[in-house]
Amino acid sequence: MATTHSALTEEDIRTLVKGATADLRAAAAYKLCRTIDGTPLSARDRETAAEILRVMAADAAELVRRALAVTLKHSPLVPRDVALKLARDVETVSLPMLNWSPVFTDADLVDIVRLGGPVRQLAIARRPRLSTTVTDAIAEHGGERAVTAACANDNADFAEGALQQVMARFESHEKVLAAVAYRNALPLSVAEKLVTLVSDQLRDHLISHHNISPQLALTVASGAAERAITDLVDEAGRTADVKAFCAHLADEQRLTASLLLRALAQGQMTFFEWGVAELAQVPHHRTWLMIHDAGPLGLRAIYERAGLPARLFPAFRAAVDTYHALEFDGGARDLERFQERMLQRFLTQPAQAAREDVDYLLDKMDRISAGARADHEAALKAEA
Repeated sequence: MATTHSALTEEDIRTLVKGATADLRAAAAYKLCRTIDGTPLSARDRETAAEILRVMAADAAELVRRALAVTLKHSPLVPRDVALKLARDVETVSLPMLNWSPVFTDADLVDIVRLGGPVRQLAIARRPRLSTTVTDAIAEHGGERAVTAACANDNADFAEGALQQVMARFESHEKVLAAVAYRNALPLSVAEKLVTLVSDQLRDHLISHHNISPQLALTVASGAAERAITDLVDEAGRTADVKAFCAHLADEQRLTASLLLRALAQGQMTFFEWGVAELAQVPHHRTWLMIHDAGPLGLRAIYERAGLPARLFPAFRAAVDTYHALEFDGGARDLERFQERMLQRFLTQPAQAAREDVDYLLDKMDRISAGARADHEAALKAEA
């Protein structure tokens, strides 16, 4: 071992094997590990170094074994059998290796997740990179802390099924659900399930950061009847991808005439356009022309093509005409004031929507007005 021996003395090796105290052996172990990790080694040198590491791993002193684990936790030179031996050691020795060592195979990590207990699971969950093989095992066998850490680890690659299993196992555990919600990307089915479980704060994060608004179509919230659909009109106004939102609602058979009318009566014309385009299977630009620029027959033609009920057409006609007659004023609470005026004008038209839709729109107008009053009162207090 010419290369290694140029840097290590026989005295170092003798001290490692026969040192009188654990401190002396640990110091020798640290020096040997630093040299092995930092010196170019031939194939023969590697074999000799591996034997030295096996001697360290078998030392009775925890201090020596810890020196090996901490010093070579990033090194690919640790023999796999040594790494596995250290992984079964006491936590001060095993955790640095489990957190970092590149020597372990996915199969090794899966076995440790299954059998190693919550502390070792947590160490693995925090590794710099995790494959779906390992995260599958964590989703199935991991404790709450390990699952939370793995889900919060954006370098952990999760399969869709594993995330579904996480939510099934921990559907009432807010920390786990939050870790899933704050991941950089989420599959559609996961987000759909997630929004039925999380708090309003996490739900708002999903909407504003993940740009996955179509998934929010399935949000369920408790209401007077303990089973009410979340206000999809509000979701339509917040979505970053209206086309995808409408397509998803159509797939779920939730893109209804009632929903479109409620949105249109609040001035959400973009959502109405894309919704009609989706139902009619007509490109958006052509739908826009028929709604806005094709004369009195354009709206009726695209409306009928979309398969919307004939009895409600007068209400849609009134809403579109009202929208065209109003303008944003550019001031504070511009959108709220526009919506309030839109609702007032629409609700005083001769052609009315269904009773339940009118009740919904009246309630919406009350809430907008209440918000305006609260802002006005706050402004007066600030001036005082």
